[in-house]
Amino acid sequence: MKLINNRNIYKAAFVLSFILISIFTMLGIGRVLDYLNTGASRAGMLHLETESEDVYLPKVSWTNLANPAREMEKNTLGKLERDYLFSWYVKNNALEKNNPQGIADYYTQNTRYNLYRTVNYNKAHDITIENTTLKHFPDLEFYSEDGQLVVFKDRNVIEYQKIYQNKKLLSIVQDTASYQVMMLLEDGFWRVRHLLKMEAEPFAKDTIKPHPIYTVSKNKILKNNKPYTIKGINYYPKNSAWDTFGERFDKDTIAQDFDIIKKANLNTIRIFIQYGDFGKAVVVPEKMAKLKTFLDLAEAKELAVIVTLFDFYSDYTLESWTLTHRHAENIVSTFRDHKAILAWDLKNEPNLDFENRDKGNVLAWLEHMTTVIRENDPNHLLTIGWSNSVEATNLSDKVDFISYHFYNDITHVEYETNKLMKTTKKPVVIEEFGIPSYGGVWNFWESSIKKQAAYHKKIQTYFKKNDYSFMSWTLYDFPQVPDQVAGRWPWQKYRQKKFGFIDEKGINKPAFKYISN
Repeated sequence: MKLINNRNIYKAAFVLSFILISIFTMLGIGRVLDYLNTGASRAGMLHLETESEDVYLPKVSWTNLANPAREMEKNTLGKLERDYLFSWYVKNNALEKNNPQGIADYYTQNTRYNLYRTVNYNKAHDITIENTTLKHFPDLEFYSEDGQLVVFKDRNVIEYQKIYQNKKLLSIVQDTASYQVMMLLEDGFWRVRHLLKMEAEPFAKDTIKPHPIYTVSKNKILKNNKPYTIKGINYYPKNSAWDTFGERFDKDTIAQDFDIIKKANLNTIRIFIQYGDFGKAVVVPEKMAKLKTFLDLAEAKELAVIVTLFDFYSDYTLESWTLTHRHAENIVSTFRDHKAILAWDLKNEPNLDFENRDKGNVLAWLEHMTTVIRENDPNHLLTIGWSNSVEATNLSDKVDFISYHFYNDITHVEYETNKLMKTTKKPVVIEEFGIPSYGGVWNFWESSIKKQAAYHKKIQTYFKKNDYSFMSWTLYDFPQVPDQVAGRWPWQKYRQKKFGFIDEKGINKPAFKYISN
C-alpha cells in the first residue's frame, strides 16, 4: 500500500512539473513573439535617447497647431517633436562621423537615399561636417484624419555648421532657412518622408519690452540714469567657497555678510553659477530657489549683483551648444525682472581655455551665448570676465562693459585700464584684483598681512583718483579650496586660501581698512 502511495505522489509531482514547465515555456515564447512584433526601440538600439538629451536640445516653439482634419493630441505632438529632433540629431551625427547609422530609423526609403549619397561622397573626399540647429519654429499645416501623416513648415531654422576637409577647417556657416516637412507614422514611430529646404521667411515674434535699471552711456555705467561707480567684491560664504548654493546655504549667514559688505561702503557683489551644479540643460528648481533667496536678500540690503554664469564649464563643441543655450535661457529668463541684478557675466576667464579648447571655438560659443542672453533678458547689462586686459578686447562690441582681472604690478593698473577705455570706448570694470596675506615657505615668504594691507591702500588711491569701478578678491579667507580651482599642490592652495579681508576666525585683517575708498 505504501509503495502504491509513493507511486501516486511521484506521478502527481511529474505531471505538476510538466504543467509548470509548459506554462513558463509558453510565456517565454509569448515574450519573444511580442518583441519580434513590436521591434526594439530605435533609440535604445542606437543609444540615442540618452545621447540626444545629453548633447542636443534645440529650442522648439510651435507657432500654430490648428488643423481642420483632426485635432493634434498632446501626446502625439510630444512623440512627433521627439522623433523630428531625433531625425536632425541622426543626420548631424551621420555628417560628422560619415556613418549612416540610424538614418533608416528616422527617414523613409525615398528620403534616406540623398543622405546616404552625401555621406558616401564626404567619406570618399575626407570631408566632415559639424552641424547643429539652434531654434525651430514649426507651423502645423495638416494632420490626417487617420493620424498617420503630418505636414508642417519649420520656419527660420537657425543652423550653425563647420566644414572640414582632411581635418582642416574650410569654412564656418550660419544659416537661417525654412523647411517643408512631411512625416509618416510607421511601426509606432514618426519618420521623415519629405524635407525641402526653402528661403527663410519673416514672421511675427513676441518681444520683451525692456525696463532696465542699469544702463550704459559712453564709458559710464548708469543707475536710473545717474553715474554708478561699482565698488564691489567677489563673494563666497566663508565655509562654502565655490559652493554658494550647496548644502550649507544659509540665508542668515548671507544676510550677515551683506551687512558687513554694506557697512564697508561697497555697493556691488559678484557671484558664480556653476553649470554642472545647477543641473546643466535642465536647471534644478532647488538651486533656482536658493538663487532667488540670495538675490532677494541683496535687493533688501540695496546691493547690486553681477551674476557669473557657466563657472567650471569648458566644453565649447558645437554638439553641446543647445544644452548651454537651454541652461542660460532658463536662468536669465527667470530673473530678467529682478532688481538686484546689475549684469550677467557670461563666463569667468574664458581665455584660459583658448589653448586647449581652441580660441575660435571659445569665441564662437561666447558670441552666440550673448544673443541667447539678450533675447531672454533685455533688462540687465552683459559682460565677460577676461583674465587680463590684453584679451579683454575680444567681443567688446557684444558686451555693455568690459571686465578684466588685474594681478599684475600695481603700477600698471592705470595704463591697462585707460588703454581699454580708449580702445573699446566702453566702461571698464576691474572685476578681480588682490594679493594673498600668506607668507609661508610655499611662496618663499613673498607676502604678509602687512604687505596685503599696503597693496590695497595703494591700489585704492588709483581707483579714487580715476573713479574706476572695482571688485576685489575676496571677502573671506577660506579653510578649504577645491583642487579644480587652484590645483592640488600646497604652493597653489595656500596662496588661494589667504586673499580675504577677513580671516578664518572672522577677524578683520589690516587690509579690511582699505576694502573701499
